[in-house]
Amino acid sequence: QVQLVESGGGLVQAGGSLRLSCAASAPTFSKYAMGWFRQAPGKEREFVAAISWSGGSTTYVDPVKGRFTISRDNAKNTVYLQMNSLKPEDTAVYYCAARTTMTNLRRFGGDYWGQGTQVTVSS
Repeated sequence: QVQLVESGGGLVQAGGSLRLSCAASAPTFSKYAMGWFRQAPGKEREFVAAISWSGGSTTYVDPVKGRFTISRDNAKNTVYLQMNSLKPEDTAVYYCAARTTMTNLRRFGGDYWGQGTQVTVSS
């Protein structure tokens, strides 16, 4: 069982930056691919970014490429999402997720989910 707790959300003006963190409880954290998803009001949850268990591979959805960076620190059981040049359309609840492989995480979502953190970008 993996418990995930997100933090770092908030209100920011367009063009600003935020860094989300996701702390995992599992001692086997380094065996999981980790990812971020988001859900805007009235929309389905969508994939944002994922990182392999080693941190050597990453993948992003096109609208965030060049603006968002996912990273992880296996010694701290934590995954991060650095978000720069934020836009109002990035407003959503952001969820951390874990799954055994990055490919399946992106395609099918996580086996484990955090509770979400709100990101609001004002214009």
